[in-house]
Amino acid sequence: MGLFSSQFSNVVEWEEYRDDLIFWKWSNKEIKKGSRLIIRQGQDAIFMYNGKLEGIFTDEGSYDMESQIVPFLSTLKGFKFGFNSGIRAEVLFINTKEFTVKWGTKNPVSIEAPGLPGGMPIRTFGTFNFKVADYMVLIEKIAGIKKQYAVEDIKERVTSILNQLLMKWIAKEGKNKFNLQANAFDIAKGIREDLDMEIIKLGITVTGFNIESFTYPEEVEKMATKVASHSMINDMGKYQNVSIVDGMASGNMKGGGTASDVMGIQMGYMMGKQVVDQMQQNKNVNNVASQETTTSAAPKFCPNCGVKTQGTKFCSNCGYKLI
Repeated sequence: MGLFSSQFSNVVEWEEYRDDLIFWKWSNKEIKKGSRLIIRQGQDAIFMYNGKLEGIFTDEGSYDMESQIVPFLSTLKGFKFGFNSGIRAEVLFINTKEFTVKWGTKNPVSIEAPGLPGGMPIRTFGTFNFKVADYMVLIEKIAGIKKQYAVEDIKERVTSILNQLLMKWIAKEGKNKFNLQANAFDIAKGIREDLDMEIIKLGITVTGFNIESFTYPEEVEKMATKVASHSMINDMGKYQNVSIVDGMASGNMKGGGTASDVMGIQMGYMMGKQVVDQMQQNKNVNNVASQETTTSAAPKFCPNCGVKTQGTKFCSNCGYKLI
């Protein structure tokens, strides 16, 4: 009898486990008398019979099918294993961990920018996190027809709508189009909420979204640095015109032609000018503070009696208020 039980029994477990699989389905096999279910750490097991969910098991361990699993299934709790009879069911193994995925824009995203009718192309990258949230929806939308589902499938779905969401939330939260990193947190928060509304339709929730960096065109970044370094030139418009003429004369302009190079210079000029303006604002604030300090300082001689003061609020000779 032991020979036959070992011959017909089987082990129901995740046989093709990979770190990047969201779920894997054990199917097309008959569960015989003496079979066991093995659930490992970070896994949940869902029994399905005739396409319907029968039971969910979340505790890791090794279980006897006949005595520990079947009695808890919805429609199969009264099933009796015989010598040749078994259950042809499916077991869906769910990876319960939170996944972290790197993302990046495949093509530049063109965003609106002041003074640039055609917009400014940028690239950006970061990470997002997700996990399975609703088993019933997952079975209905994906697991009912697929044997397995990988992280790459979710990444492909996310990146297909990411450019649109980037443009939407940069327009809402990107107060400074030439320094989007300053508003990266608010932009990422908005994108995460929209992504979650889209992915939850698959039974999966987006638990985090992070923007690590925004990248501007190389010629724009170089020109911004150059313009900022020439902040001592008061007439920035004159500097811009001279730069364009010099570039044309030297033949060093790169890109898709003179028009694109001029656009790069203009964008770089605007970025650099913002840096210069900020420096000037800081300088003005410091000057005002310095003037206030100077104005409030005590006079060197008392205006009442002419005696030299000692830096006090009142004259030591006549008591006249100095400050």
